[in-house]
Amino acid sequence: MASMTRREFQPSDLDPKGPYHLMTATVIPRPIAWVSSRAADGVDNLAPHSFFTVASASPPIVQFTSVGRKDTLNNIEATGEFVVNFCSEDMFDLVNDSATDYPEHLSEFDELGVEREPSRFVAPPRVAGSPVALECTLNRTIPIGDCTVVWGEVVCFAIDERVLDLTNERRPHPRAADLAPLARLGKNEWSTLGRILDEPRKKYRA
Repeated sequence: MASMTRREFQPSDLDPKGPYHLMTATVIPRPIAWVSSRAADGVDNLAPHSFFTVASASPPIVQFTSVGRKDTLNNIEATGEFVVNFCSEDMFDLVNDSATDYPEHLSEFDELGVEREPSRFVAPPRVAGSPVALECTLNRTIPIGDCTVVWGEVVCFAIDERVLDLTNERRPHPRAADLAPLARLGKNEWSTLGRILDEPRKKYRA
């Protein structure tokens, strides 16, 4: 491996937004939680969050981070429910536009013409065109610095049959290529899935 010359930065060397820009341009690609929530007064909100991952497998819990206090966080804390909708490539314009800072009395569903689909166990709607929707109840929120981590327990996995491998019905497996997910990079950059490497883990043999 070729040698390299590194530049080192401490957070104190940077302006207040510097660590955010370094982390979001380095920790890539990041999956997107397109979170639908419903305000206490009934307004449906839809916003993308790219600080998103799995927190626990049993029970099934996902987490996303609200950078600052936004309508999504306010709604979830008020109602205790939300849906994580997955974003496929053909949804790019809608997902990007839903990050617009609409006033809280306006619904991104209505402003952007995103079709709703009723959820089964929670009040916020699913995105009808999303290949996977995770209906969640709030487990907890954890404030950290200028952010809040939201943990949601998945009470329903709603998956388009067209993307599912049902060879084992007890272990349904969405096919990555059929999901065609969007991912977030740094600045205004996004990415698609690209080449898929399929290789089983190797077992240690003494």
